[in-house]
Amino acid sequence: MRKKLWIALCLLLFWSGQAQPPANSAWQGKRVGYIGDSITDPNCCPGVKLYWEFLAEWLQITPFVTAVSGREWNDVPHQGQQLLEAHPGEVDAILVFLGTNDFNAGVPLGVWFTETKEEVMAATGEPQQLYLRTKRTPVMSDSTFRGRINLGLSFLKSHFPEKQIVLLTPIHRAYAKFSDNNVQPDEHYQNKCGAYIDDYVQAVKEAANVWSVPVIDLNALSGLNPMIEEHLPLFRDPGFDRLHPNTKGHERIARTLYYQLLALPCLF
Repeated sequence: MRKKLWIALCLLLFWSGQAQPPANSAWQGKRVGYIGDSITDPNCCPGVKLYWEFLAEWLQITPFVTAVSGREWNDVPHQGQQLLEAHPGEVDAILVFLGTNDFNAGVPLGVWFTETKEEVMAATGEPQQLYLRTKRTPVMSDSTFRGRINLGLSFLKSHFPEKQIVLLTPIHRAYAKFSDNNVQPDEHYQNKCGAYIDDYVQAVKEAANVWSVPVIDLNALSGLNPMIEEHLPLFRDPGFDRLHPNTKGHERIARTLYYQLLALPCLF
């Protein structure tokens, strides 16, 4: 009976934020690069404890943060280059948390590949010969979302070939007004190219198979949804910023990441 009470007390303390997760992860003490936008940028929301700060505390992760507010997926090669130059040979793994600004900017979704007809030598039990077959080629383009992901992951995969690279999907987003020139409707509205935030989330999830990288679906798993009024205490300001999580919201992201990362190796 005492043992059951003790377990119940530990669980209560953990979920109330008074106890940190047990440090038994393969990510313990590792050095992790964080590529992203304002949700990851340490200079964006003063006074807010960010998700990677919780992970640093719980797992003694050394964070290398290159994230900058407002950045989109086309900034991945630049931030990746920053990691290379500032921390040569030091990075164990990289987390990429981007996409919400691509949606807000109305970046067209695009396609992963273009297709052409080409001759190729092949043999399946008979003497080799030329066949006319359809060939697909990855789209490397700044002008579409999928093209940007191709460019970004091509850079990371070629410059960090032995490192773990994990993608995080954008979280749900609601109304935000940062100035008269920066007003962002909630996610019930399409962007200017006629797409919903869900379409960008889906593209990031598709990248898992295109590039053989794990994806943690924070859009689904974090539980954060500022479209629900009762969830606004997890966001920065109900009046003008229902886009950025506050400390409680970031802790929820961090706890989600902690348990998802348990299933992934950090080193190979």
